[in-house]
Amino acid sequence: MSATVFAIVLLAAVLHACWNAMVKGGADKAAAMTAVILGQAVCGLLLLPFAPLPSAEALPWLAGGVALHLGYNVFLIQAYRIGDLTQVYPIARGASPLLVLLGTALFLSVDFTTTELVAICIICIGIASTSLARRADGLFQGKAALLALVTGGFIAGYSIVDGQGARAAGTALGYFGWLSVLDGLAFLVGWRVVRPEVIGQALALRRHLVLGGAASFTAYLLVVWSFTHAPIALVTALRETSIVFALLIGVTLLGEKISLGKVLSTATTLAGAILLRLGRS
Repeated sequence: MSATVFAIVLLAAVLHACWNAMVKGGADKAAAMTAVILGQAVCGLLLLPFAPLPSAEALPWLAGGVALHLGYNVFLIQAYRIGDLTQVYPIARGASPLLVLLGTALFLSVDFTTTELVAICIICIGIASTSLARRADGLFQGKAALLALVTGGFIAGYSIVDGQGARAAGTALGYFGWLSVLDGLAFLVGWRVVRPEVIGQALALRRHLVLGGAASFTAYLLVVWSFTHAPIALVTALRETSIVFALLIGVTLLGEKISLGKVLSTATTLAGAILLRLGRS
């Protein structure tokens, strides 16, 4: 992984942690998440006139990506309704790198160096151990953990699909521009059927619409671009170092507790990220 891609994915990790904290910090998680998704869709609309059209080969991947992102958003909302950011976020993000590693190795025949494999495992251990630290604090929430684990499965799924889709499309900008717009439309239709009042509540959350939507859009656009320049599993693992930033936000801004276990988990995650950078130049 080149230094440029490494830096871009780290920036995406920071932005990702920021918009997740905004959703978790909102009183109505469904409205907050919807606001972010709608803001992301607006950014996609603004991008489309300047982005090349994806090739026809990318259409099946695009459809799959929309479905997986929809599932991810639904389960993340439910997890944030009952669980803390410093528990839900580590489990959801920690499960995905290993699943992506297995998926790309088994189905896409991607080869990894020993250093890269060790680095990915260290990152996963660091992220997952953050949630175990919450069990030691007596703050582990079983249902939230299960929802977060399912969310991690959706993350792994859309990471592989979007990585392949962007490559098939021949344009990361065009692929993600359409993905963000279609994702927003799917979410609107879903709420229109189930809870139409959520749409109005979301539109009233201007900060989530503008700042959260822009942060979410930029973060994943950078990730999709990185998918076309580095192995998907490596990008996914490095992106999940966002747990470090989520932990800082949860403690400093959301008033969540910190412990020695969390500090050690964060250090482990960072060590994995450093090793990953050294794994492939």
